[in-house]
Amino acid sequence: MKEKYLCWRTSSWGLSLLLVLPVLAVFYTAIGETDEVFSHLMSTVMTTYTANTFGLVVGTLLLSVLFGLPAAWIMAMCRIPGEKVLQWALVLPLAMPGYIIGYIYTDWFDYAGPVQIFLRDIFGWQTTHDYWFPNIRSLGGACVVLALVLYPYIYLLARAAFMEQSTSLLQSARLLRCSPWSSFRRISLPLARPSIAVGLSLVAMETLGDFGTVSYFAVNTLTTAVYDTWLGYSNLNAAAKISAIMLLVIFLLISTERFSRRKQKLFQQGFEQSDDIRYTLQGGKKWLAMLWCWGLVAVAFLMPLMQLGYYAWHYFAESWTSQFQQYSFNSLKVSVITAMVAVLVALVVNFYRRLDGHRSTVVPLRLSSLGYAVPGTVLAIGVMIPLTRADHLLNDFTINYGLGRPGLVFSGTMFALVFAFVVRFSAVAIGSIESSLAKISPSLDMASKTMGYASFQMLRRVHLPLIRRGCLIAGLLVFIESMKELNAALLLRPFNFETLATYVFNFASDEQLELAALPAILLVMVGLIPLVMVNRSLEQKH
Repeated sequence: MKEKYLCWRTSSWGLSLLLVLPVLAVFYTAIGETDEVFSHLMSTVMTTYTANTFGLVVGTLLLSVLFGLPAAWIMAMCRIPGEKVLQWALVLPLAMPGYIIGYIYTDWFDYAGPVQIFLRDIFGWQTTHDYWFPNIRSLGGACVVLALVLYPYIYLLARAAFMEQSTSLLQSARLLRCSPWSSFRRISLPLARPSIAVGLSLVAMETLGDFGTVSYFAVNTLTTAVYDTWLGYSNLNAAAKISAIMLLVIFLLISTERFSRRKQKLFQQGFEQSDDIRYTLQGGKKWLAMLWCWGLVAVAFLMPLMQLGYYAWHYFAESWTSQFQQYSFNSLKVSVITAMVAVLVALVVNFYRRLDGHRSTVVPLRLSSLGYAVPGTVLAIGVMIPLTRADHLLNDFTINYGLGRPGLVFSGTMFALVFAFVVRFSAVAIGSIESSLAKISPSLDMASKTMGYASFQMLRRVHLPLIRRGCLIAGLLVFIESMKELNAALLLRPFNFETLATYVFNFASDEQLELAALPAILLVMVGLIPLVMVNRSLEQKH
């Protein structure tokens, strides 16, 4: 039986090891000798970078909980006007890249922005010595901007957890005359803690890996240190050491989150269709709840989108250029190839797991998904190390056989971008296809074997038609994530090659937000697709 699956086993383990290679390359390079650049960084600015990173993560986590947790409880446990729209509207900020909101709010709240100009005109202030105004380009400003786009992680998971809680517990609390606040504090919040912990870990990893926002706000973090060390000093060894530090922090975050709930077992029955025990808010409480929820949607999504729409309309002629069309095609090309490869990888590792069923077959599955937890900047360094080595070996080989020098075939072409995106987003495809395969009865596999189908025929004629929708969703999600990826694209793009994300970043960094508006809107619209899918799945469950 094992020999029958030798091809699948070899392919599954080979692909998983290939996808985990960048992570191993980072640690392998990091344990090498310490050079002068890294020693200089450690003795001068590394303490500041680490402190800023810690402050950024903690501040963003606190604000994300402040924004997302009340909204989740209101949507799950209260009746307010417009709740059907608010349920999905509160997720929309997740489609807005953080650096775009950062550019817009800086444009509004900076000294030369309309807000401060209005205040100076109203109160007759002349200089900054006449009044105090918070500096948007600061660590605190970066925390607020990142929290505005990342709080939906907390909102989605906490809302789902609140809606899955046992109605009998909540009804018992009411019989004991617990107030809504007491019920939330003593029952709902403790039961939702595992889901909130998962949301916090997602927010922390996204914050740790952010580059566009912190770079524009001039907040030096470990991510900017990796970027500056590689592009500024051209020192791959020092960049790998900093990347290894970030990876250790991420693994620590994941381990802490899992350890904190290792012994928790929750057996609950969610709301029945006939059970509607939500609170009906009246008077000031109703208006306060609506103000909070709609305020989040307006501040984090609607107002920035309206500003982008204004710029795109008035500067459409300047924005609709051959460059914009070429870079859109570049993003489309890279994303389509990435989606196809990621779906293929997901099919191989998942089908091998289904065929064999041995406990060890889950290892390739988990190894292939590891890259999703790695920040794009760190992943880019991990991809660059083996690809650069592969280019050197290829050039040495061709020169020895008199075939000339092919150049940077791997690290200097679109191959590096596609490889990095596949490593980063294969986990998305694996999860989607894994859930689709789990719905297929094992009896179909046994029937196929009885009819003499080989494993490849079984996949092609039985499983693929049944999981076609899951494969399409997996490919779509990978495509969207690849379109939006900025960090890895900034470091790995070939010369004279831009994607939509880097195109927007370059314009906004040059204070030309008006020209960045049209491609930014396109990125936001693409990002809305998975959010609609997530919201529909939640509505089907509840």
